[in-house]
Amino acid sequence: MYWPVAEALRNGDLDAARLDAPHRLLMDFVETITMHAYRVTDEQVQGLRQSGWTDEQIAEAAYDAALFNLFVRLADTFGIEPPGMYEPDGIPAAARPHPGPPQQVGREG
Repeated sequence: MYWPVAEALRNGDLDAARLDAPHRLLMDFVETITMHAYRVTDEQVQGLRQSGWTDEQIAEAAYDAALFNLFVRLADTFGIEPPGMYEPDGIPAAARPHPGPPQQVGREG
């Protein structure tokens, strides 16, 4: 049954999604790209390879994450929200901005 997994992912709850190890590593990779792309490490990518992901699949995940991040940032910039007919319960937790102070842009030193 896939609905509980989809709902957990919509809510940004990776633990409740009960993903297998390779998919969890991939989601962690995508989260790193989303939150702090400069923190992606060679070791993280190697871990994906060791869990069975091909270089093409890893690159596709990175491209998809970057593209969706572009769309989200443009929507945020212009105050665009999904129509109620698509999101009757409001914006899913996974798509909402994280609370807290704005993150500093650039590399940490």
